[in-house]
Amino acid sequence: MNEDPSLLGRYDSAAEASAAVVIGRYSTSFGAAARLLDPASRRNIRSIYALVRVADEIVDGTAREAGLGVDELHALLDGLEAETEAALRRGYSTNLIVHAFAHTSREAGIDARLTRPFFASMRRDLDPRPIAAEEVGPYIHGSAEVVGLMCVAVFLIDEPTDAARRARLEHGAAHLGAGFQKINFLRDFATDWHELGRNYFPWVDPDAFTEDDKARILDDIDRDLEIAGRSIRELPRRARAAVAAAHGLFAQLARRCRTTPADRLMATRIRVPDGEKLAIAVRSAITSGGMRR
Repeated sequence: MNEDPSLLGRYDSAAEASAAVVIGRYSTSFGAAARLLDPASRRNIRSIYALVRVADEIVDGTAREAGLGVDELHALLDGLEAETEAALRRGYSTNLIVHAFAHTSREAGIDARLTRPFFASMRRDLDPRPIAAEEVGPYIHGSAEVVGLMCVAVFLIDEPTDAARRARLEHGAAHLGAGFQKINFLRDFATDWHELGRNYFPWVDPDAFTEDDKARILDDIDRDLEIAGRSIRELPRRARAAVAAAHGLFAQLARRCRTTPADRLMATRIRVPDGEKLAIAVRSAITSGGMRR
């Protein structure tokens, strides 16, 4: 694709390149799945991921490591949200990551109805109070389900669709985001608890984690992934392989967690080897019907 020679076009390209660096440095799994997308969708999904990642770094220790206090963390997060909403209105930001996100959002129809729940969940991570059971659902909605909804909005750019199909795709995307988040909670359980003092499974005692606890969590994850899997074939072909690959990777992570003893899950972060990730991506792309002919 020829680059837009205008001043704004060059700035857009710089912002998109910045977002690509973020995903490349922080997520091999997400990056591998994104490579299965068409170029336009890939740029847009990277732009979403980059903003999510930057916000996450504010609340998950990077900013603290830089010496910032709690009040400063709140101010940073509030400032990032304010800049994001302003960029959604005006289509421009001096922050390249925010600019890339706003460019994508204005094209896809993403607005504050999705960004505000996201920032609310990020803000909850700065609250030292233990998360209550009734807070888990809203937290997962803001931190993960809305990201899935943003991705669907990108995939449906210039895609004729009716309200019923869109609703099915959004339902599947929300469950996929929730499933992904819960798997990551389980994989990071020990780190979240011992280093950050967080327990996203408040009905579980992290210091006495049992096989029954693990099975209950994984049964819930499997339900999310099963619901999400139903809608993959309804996605536009250009998105199908990438989403199927991500679904397949997290399904494999869930299987590995299920075969890992509960006490080991509290001591080791489960991962899928790179070679196996590649095999899953290829297999998922073929079986989803997402390969171009």
